[in-house]
Amino acid sequence: MNGGAWKKIASGETDAQGRIRSLFPKGERFTKGEYRVIFKTGEYFGKLKQDTFFPEIPVMFRVVDATQHYHIPLLLSQFGYATYRGN
Repeated sequence: MNGGAWKKIASGETDAQGRIRSLFPKGERFTKGEYRVIFKTGEYFGKLKQDTFFPEIPVMFRVVDATQHYHIPLLLSQFGYATYRGN
């Protein structure tokens, strides 16, 4: 979040294992602050010809120490999800 408004800094698409290896732009420094990742689950399930109850899942998180590794798993089904800070 920058000055009270969200600013898009990157986008990505999952690989065959369902991961996005790096979502932060190369060459830019990760800094303290609040971030938001929006998982476009409606598009994902649409490609599978399946319906979903949650077409988008926004996940907001706070970075306190930019030197740490941040891993944000999203466990997903058509009708539910869970997320947490991984390691």
